[in-house]
Amino acid sequence: MRAIVGFVACLVMCTQVWALSLSDFSNADASGGLKEALTQGASKAVDLLGTKDGFLKNSKVKIPMPDGLRQAEKLMRTFGMKKQADELVTAMNRAAEAAVPEAKELLIGAVKSMSVDDAKNILTGGDTAGTEYFKGKTSAQLKERFLPIVQKAMEKVGLARTYEKFASKGARYGVISKEDADLDNYVTQKALDGLFTMVAEEEKAIRKDPVGAAGSMAKKIFGALGK
Repeated sequence: MRAIVGFVACLVMCTQVWALSLSDFSNADASGGLKEALTQGASKAVDLLGTKDGFLKNSKVKIPMPDGLRQAEKLMRTFGMKKQADELVTAMNRAAEAAVPEAKELLIGAVKSMSVDDAKNILTGGDTAGTEYFKGKTSAQLKERFLPIVQKAMEKVGLARTYEKFASKGARYGVISKEDADLDNYVTQKALDGLFTMVAEEEKAIRKDPVGAAGSMAKKIFGALGK
C-alpha cells in the first residue's frame, strides 16, 4: 500500500514539474530568461550584418536604389553604366555593414535597463515584441551613431555625390522624396531597418525553438510560453 501511495505521489510531483507555466516563475527568473534570449538575438543579428556582404548578399536587408531612382538605375545599366550602378549599390551596403557594429552596445544596454513591466509586456506580447522594445529605446541613438559612419564610407564613392545632385533635382519635381534624395540619410535609415528586421528574425526563432536560446533560464521561460 505504501508503495502505491508513493508511486501516486511521485506521479503528482512529476506532473506539477512538467506543467510549469509562466506564472510559476519569479519576476527575476522571467526577466533574466528574457534578457538572456534578447541579448543572444540582438548580438547574433549585429554579427551577421556587421561583416562583409552582411547586407549586400542578404536579400532580406540588401539596400537598393531609392524607389524614385529605380528607373534611372535601369537607364544607367542600359547605357553602359552597369559598373557605376553596381558600385553605388555596393557602396551603400558596405556603409551599412560598417555602421551596424555600433548597435551592439546600445542594444545590450537597452536589455540591461529593462524593467520588470517591460519584461512582462515582451514575454506576453507578439512574436516581435522584444524587437519593438528595442526600436523604441534605441532608434534615435542608433541613427546618431550610424550617420557619421555612413557619411565617411560614402565619401569614398564619387558617384554618391553625383547621385545626390541628380536626386535633388528629382526631389524638386516630386520624382523622389526629400528623404531619399539625401543618400547618407537614406542608407542610415535602411541600415536601421535591416538591423531590426534581423533582430526580429532572431527573436521569432528563439520563441519558436527555445532550445536554441542562450541560457537554461531562457529555455525554461520560452518553453513555458509555448504551453
